[in-house]
Amino acid sequence: MSYRPRLRNVYKEEIVPKLQEQFQYKSIMEVPKLSKICINQGVGGATQDKKLVESALNEMTAIAGQKAVPTKAKKSVSNFKLREAMTIGSRVTLRQDHMWEFLDRLVSVALPRVRDFRGINDKSFDGRGNYSLGILEHIIFPEIDIDKVNNISGMDINFVTTAKTDAEALALLKLLGMPFKNQRN
Repeated sequence: MSYRPRLRNVYKEEIVPKLQEQFQYKSIMEVPKLSKICINQGVGGATQDKKLVESALNEMTAIAGQKAVPTKAKKSVSNFKLREAMTIGSRVTLRQDHMWEFLDRLVSVALPRVRDFRGINDKSFDGRGNYSLGILEHIIFPEIDIDKVNNISGMDINFVTTAKTDAEALALLKLLGMPFKNQRN
């Protein structure tokens, strides 16, 4: 048998039946699932120093386990010394096994390493079942060697689900192990 991520097995065997019972779905196909995770990192000083973008790309690739892509500016902004098509950040979209592995590492290893961690906000849903999470320091991931980091930056992580409502998405992410602050049911 080929390798399957731990969290994917947990989703299929435990979470799907719980969600089907909780929301009274008639078919298993109605049960919401995680479709992708998008990670985005803007590099503020990229206009002055090109090496910052290179290090951000390398660090993002290490964190995600998949090659990161540079993001380019769409417009020129003279106040920020920004030109159109200038590289200003990095992003990566995770699907399938990479997505499940990243979520497992985020929940079990990275988030507990945040200083004074009391849980993540449960109000960052977009109204369509997608959740956004901001991380202030990328050094919480064990893949990053703190001695080689020249500047600490944050990142945005978006969880895209097939859920129709925020309540369904909240239930899904809670069962996947996301540590929400206000444990409401």
